[in-house]
Amino acid sequence: MDMPIPNADVLARKPELVTRLRAVLPDSAVIDAPEEVLAYECDALTAYKCAPLVAVLPRTTQEVSDIMRICHDMGVPVVPRGAGTSLAGGSLPTADAVILGVARLREVMEIDYSNRFIRVQTGMTNLSVTGAVEGEGFFYAPDPSSQLACAIAGNIAMNSGGAHCLKYGVTTNNLLGVTMVLADGEIVEIGGAYSDPAGFDLLGLICGSEGQLGVVTEATLRILPKPEGARPVLMGFDSNEVAGACVADIIRAGLNPVAIEFMDRPIIVATEAFAKAGYPDCEALLIIEVEGSDQEMTDQLARIIEIAKRHNPVEIRESQSAEEAARIWLGRKSAFGAMGQMGDYLCLDGTIPVGELPTVLRRIAELSDEYGHLVGNVFHAGDGNMHPLIVFNANEAGQLESAEALGAEILKLCVDVGGCLTGEHGVGVEKRDLMTHQFAPADLAAQMDVKDVFDPAWILNPAKVFPLAVSQDRRTGA
Repeated sequence: MDMPIPNADVLARKPELVTRLRAVLPDSAVIDAPEEVLAYECDALTAYKCAPLVAVLPRTTQEVSDIMRICHDMGVPVVPRGAGTSLAGGSLPTADAVILGVARLREVMEIDYSNRFIRVQTGMTNLSVTGAVEGEGFFYAPDPSSQLACAIAGNIAMNSGGAHCLKYGVTTNNLLGVTMVLADGEIVEIGGAYSDPAGFDLLGLICGSEGQLGVVTEATLRILPKPEGARPVLMGFDSNEVAGACVADIIRAGLNPVAIEFMDRPIIVATEAFAKAGYPDCEALLIIEVEGSDQEMTDQLARIIEIAKRHNPVEIRESQSAEEAARIWLGRKSAFGAMGQMGDYLCLDGTIPVGELPTVLRRIAELSDEYGHLVGNVFHAGDGNMHPLIVFNANEAGQLESAEALGAEILKLCVDVGGCLTGEHGVGVEKRDLMTHQFAPADLAAQMDVKDVFDPAWILNPAKVFPLAVSQDRRTGA
């Protein structure tokens, strides 16, 4: 993975940079010792590592503003970092960059149950937002698999979703407003504690912008009353294609379960060895969950099961208690950790039209055989957000490159059937060189024009999203 050549002038001015940062931050908030900045050399895409020049850990929006003002003045690149759970290298540093971590921005600023919103600093974890309001019967809907660890800042940067996004939407559907620090240190407020603000939809522009336009320090989030109840059903099938066809038929019927999750045999085998959830012996399974009153759930599940039976399921297991529901979800919640026992793996994130699931799953199996890598599929089937896991041996020469080549073919496939390169992980460094497969040169130029407005010097999150050669030309004015 190519990265920009470090700016020698910035490297030479490190002592000056550290001195200026220490003048506006507590001493413990500036990390510059070479052995200490190693903690920030990568995120969850651990195949690529680069220690930053300096790391800073502010506690307030004003401190973030001071940091950005100094870095802008000195021409120092800045890489915003949430909890470092990005699977696309979204917070991979460059050697001449400052890592700006928001981990200490963890305050709840305001809760308004009547108007159903919470305002938080963006270093809070996803799950802790629900934790702040669940005592009053509310919750925050987006639920990425990493919700125990991932930060709201990263959720906003990547427009993250989760298992329940089919019904409740992803981050952009639950984000009302942000406080953001621009590249030059200016603090701006976008949106607020209300729906559909006047003017351009700048909030929609910010959510999913991967740290290219500013550093989001505070967020106003929609909170929802907890549903009366939730009930999952587990269904096993003889093939991936049949399970995919079942999903397409459920969506086509106009049903709206809260979640439809897919797992294929490699994932089932791995999770059974790891979590022992008691899943059936089958090629693919679906976990479908509905919410509402007892009668609503019974009616919805009856219609879903009726559709599933047309596809000759191996087994249908409807939960009858909270304990049974927990066991149905146990393997799915453990899937990513369980696959780690199979070897190193890359986790992809292409999104496709639901009707293309059978075709795409069949082609992924063919590509798996062609490249000689085991591929496990576990994903949010209801909205077509694929998460193929490509297993490889990082200690064997050429294995990473082969796995990446397979991943590129799968992501191109997603685009070719009418989907896109990413659903919730973002582009980062992982997919930046595939952007030309989805976007024409004029499309990329328009996106970079937007970045020019917010970050004319291109110091924010360098080497991400846009193909490296194109972005370097834009930054230097070539």
